Formats: sequence, C-alpha cells, structure tokens
Amino acid sequence: MFTGIVTDIGKVLELEQKGDLRARIGTSYDVAGIDLGASIACNGVCLTVIALGRAPQNWFDVQISAESVSKTNIGGWAEGTRLNLERALKVGDELGGHIVSGHVDGVAEVVAIRPEGDSLRVTFRAPEALAKFIAPKGSVALNGTSLTVNEVEGCDFGINFIPHTQAVTTWNEVAVGQKVNLEVDTMARYVARLREWA
Repeated sequence: MFTGIVTDIGKVLELEQKGDLRARIGTSYDVAGIDLGASIACNGVCLTVIALGRAPQNWFDVQISAESVSKTNIGGWAEGTRLNLERALKVGDELGGHIVSGHVDGVAEVVAIRPEGDSLRVTFRAPEALAKFIAPKGSVALNGTSLTVNEVEGCDFGINFIPHTQAVTTWNEVAVGQKVNLEVDTMARYVARLREWA
C-alpha cells in the first residue's frame, strides 16, 4: 500500500526486453535499506525490486509483466524518463495522501493546461469506463501522485498543481497529449459496486 506522496524522482537507466520487461531505475534512496522483493511505486505502478546496486549511482531493478505494460504508460518509458517514486507504507507511517494500491486502473490523457495564479490547472480525459469513479473533491492517483479533483465534466476532470507539487514530482514536465497512469479511489470503486447490488 502507498499514500501517493512522492518521496523521490527516479530515472530510467536501462530497459531490456527479455521475456518480461526489465527496468533499471536510478534513485536517491539508500539501497542498503531496500530488501529484494520490496514494493516500490514507479509512476504509480507497484513493482517488485529484483536487484540492487550502487554504481554508477544507487539503482534498483524491476521486472514488468506484459499485463502491466498494456494497462499503463510504461510502454512509453525510455532511458532518461523521470519517474515519481514512493516506497511502500510501513506500520506507523503518516498517511499524508490517500490509500493507493499501486494497481493502475487505466491511462488518462492530458487535454489542456493553463496557469492559474502560481499553480497549474490541468485537464485530463479518463477512459469512459473509469470516469464514473471520479468525483469533484474526490481523490485520484496520477503517475503515483495523490491529487484532489477540482471539477468533472463527462470524462474530463481538472486538477490544480500547486508549486510545491510541481517542484517535488515530475508534474513540472506535464504536456498536452501526455499519457498518465490513473488509479481511481478505492472507496469510489466499492461504492459503485455496492450500488450495482442495491
């Protein structure tokens, strides 16, 4: 489990397609404190650490299934791609965002960007099947970042990125047409499911 509070910006150092996709991700995390088998959210995708190293910088390797590639924006990763990273929650950690599983539901697209004061207002288009789970003032995780929805119109929804969020994540690189990993709020999913049985 995660909270959607990004704690590092990693970088894809290597990609190798050999059966599954294997990615080497550079990080500022102390790899001495990461166990093999640990879960790290990479742009919101929960991935399992299979190798660790320190040269030429701290890094960890993950193995990514074809299923994960097909449901996320991982297919667009290249060497140099910057990623929002979050280590898995430990008992007693602060829950600063919202409960995030790291199981991406689908890919949303950036359809508009405009400055709003010191912040940036970004409009995303969700897949139609997921739009019903997104509500004004509700939560979503986009590329692993816990965010509050401002407004919703059909499949489109708006997010306001404050300067701090832009500074500590990859959201300062957002561009129209960009594909982003979308995880809807778990509670919204359960509420919708319960309504089907009512």
